[in-house]
Amino acid sequence: MAAAAATSPDAPHIPVLLRPLLAAVSPVTGTWLDGTLGAGGYARGLLEAGAGQVIGVDRDPLALDLARDWGAEYGDRLRLVQGNFAQMDDYATGLDGVVLDLGVSSMQLDEAARGFSFRNDGPLDMRMSQSGPTAADLVNETPEAELANIIF
Repeated sequence: MAAAAATSPDAPHIPVLLRPLLAAVSPVTGTWLDGTLGAGGYARGLLEAGAGQVIGVDRDPLALDLARDWGAEYGDRLRLVQGNFAQMDDYATGLDGVVLDLGVSSMQLDEAARGFSFRNDGPLDMRMSQSGPTAADLVNETPEAELANIIF
C-alpha cells in the first residue's frame, strides 16, 4: 500500500494529503515530478501506486542522500535531481503529474544543527542547500540597509 510506504519508521515526515492525492489521480501511471522530495513520502506513494517513474527534486543534499538509501529498491524508477522547484521547467518535460509539498520543512526544523530550529539551540545557519553564506554570515556582514531590504 502507498500509505505504508510513506509512513515507514525511517520517514520523518508523513504527507497528510497523500491518500487524497492518490485517490484523485487514480490510476497512477507515467512520469511524475516530486518537486519537494524531502523524506520522499509522495515519491514513495506514487511509485507504490504505479507511477512508472518519479523525478525527485530537492535542494537539500541530505534529503537526496536519504533518498538514495530508500530509493535503491525502485531502481531507475526514481531519478534524483538536486535543484529547486523554481526551475521546474528544466525537469518538466513529458510529465503526467507534479506534486509539491509546500511549507516549512520539518526535516530541517527538527534538526538543531541545520540552524532552522526554534525549539532547540543550534547555529544560525538556515541554508537549505548547505552552500553559500549562512544566516549568521548575512546578519553579521551585511550592511544594515541591505539587511532591512532582505527582511522586507
